[in-house]
Amino acid sequence: MVAAVNDGPSLVKAVLEHRPDVSLVDVRMPPSFTDEGLRAAIEARRQVPGAPILVLSQYVEVSYADDLLGDREGAIGYLLKDRVADVDEFLDALRRVAGGGTVLDPEVVGQLLVRRRDDPLRSLTPREREVLALMAEGRSNTAIARHLVVTEGAVEKHVRNIFTKLNLAPSEEQHRRVLAVLTYLRS
Repeated sequence: MVAAVNDGPSLVKAVLEHRPDVSLVDVRMPPSFTDEGLRAAIEARRQVPGAPILVLSQYVEVSYADDLLGDREGAIGYLLKDRVADVDEFLDALRRVAGGGTVLDPEVVGQLLVRRRDDPLRSLTPREREVLALMAEGRSNTAIARHLVVTEGAVEKHVRNIFTKLNLAPSEEQHRRVLAVLTYLRS
């Protein structure tokens, strides 16, 4: 083991500095424990193409899994934490990723295959979908922050990301929040 880190930026730094045989990354890292680890893994692979990374998650985040697998460099894995209970299977996955292979949990493969390509919400993270669902209930950013036990700034960041991912540019003619909710309701 060359490093143990607690957050996404530290992961990227450690991959750049140590160039490990394989990095084992939990999707949920501080500060919000949502998807920071997965985003950091994608950034690490952007900065060190082909860096071997095995991601562990409680759930499948399809949009990020697409990004992670999209560089076609290999040396990547995405396993649900349920699978690591079988130590031999887990060690085999680590070896395969370190050797340049790709390891995907069957649930990840299933969700990638059945996902609708035309779904405008597919690029949203689970937290962004949650924020959008609360927006659809008519809640303000303050109410959403209270409900999710996060800061208003975090909610504003998610709302900006939603607008960007749904291609809703600022406009004098249209209200982006309403358009985002309409997109959500149609999906």
